[in-house]
Amino acid sequence: MTELAREPTRPARPDPAVADIRRAVRAALAGLPPAPRTAPLLVACSGGADSLALAVAAQAEFPGRVHAAVVDHGLQDGSAPRSAEVAALLAGRGIAATVHPVTVEGPGGLEAAARRARYAVLAAARPHPDSPVLLGHTLDDQAETVLLGLGRGSGPRSIAGMRSWDAPWLRPLLGVRRAVTRAVCRACALPVWDDPHNADPRFTRVRLRREVLPLLEDVLAGGVAEALARTAAQLREDGDALDGWAEEILAAARDGDGLRVAPLAAAPAAVRRRALRGWLLATGVNGLTDGHLRSADDLVGRWRGQGGVALPGGLDLVRQRGRLVLRRTGEPPAG
Repeated sequence: MTELAREPTRPARPDPAVADIRRAVRAALAGLPPAPRTAPLLVACSGGADSLALAVAAQAEFPGRVHAAVVDHGLQDGSAPRSAEVAALLAGRGIAATVHPVTVEGPGGLEAAARRARYAVLAAARPHPDSPVLLGHTLDDQAETVLLGLGRGSGPRSIAGMRSWDAPWLRPLLGVRRAVTRAVCRACALPVWDDPHNADPRFTRVRLRREVLPLLEDVLAGGVAEALARTAAQLREDGDALDGWAEEILAAARDGDGLRVAPLAAAPAAVRRRALRGWLLATGVNGLTDGHLRSADDLVGRWRGQGGVALPGGLDLVRQRGRLVLRRTGEPPAG
């Protein structure tokens, strides 16, 4: 066969998994407000499949704009050299990468302490004040989050799961399965590091991932992770609508350092509690529980002349002359 008779070489088709990830990243950035949409990007990369696939896809879509932060939690032997290897791998792909050692300490257990340390250093590592921080949470992570919230009775905010955009955090892969990110790493010849903590049954999320979700998929004939993610999306939409209503009620009720009871009383209890929650958080009251909010709501919806409600931080919420006000525990009523 002559040279001219040979069939021309066809370009290799792009891997569908790679195309899916790139499409997800592109869509996520397109949905941002103008300032973060055009700012340099920071990808949080642990060396696992999800964050590696995200970093490579972001670099392919937005070459020259991508930075990466590799957080070294120092929780395992060899974490420092492994973090350096991940940074070098990313640099070899044209991504400016730096390693950020952190100290994991504080209340709430190992997972919570590591999360606080990680998010704090990622927020500080942004190359520009408007830079979004891209996180590699997938649809599978979303399903696990919804189950955790459901099991803990944490209310609709928790069951609504993670938001795609919660400034500065951007999660482009919430509609992508974990299997797709692994396929991307295989297609791109990326060496994946699997954190041993992700297989440690001491952690509730690990048991959900390895035991509970597979059992639910088996019993309910599949599609459970996607169904949980859809439920979370629906709850977020409902929650946003209720939050908007609560803000209107709160604006009508504001009266100096307190709230007028009458506008609150006209609203349904669910909206009222959202308004009270927003007001209390804005005044610096943290650690609110459902019990706190229901007791606070009783000062409006079930008023019988009862005393104040004890809140975290040594504060009491009291009703005086048709208003709700905060005062220090033990402080006498005004006037």
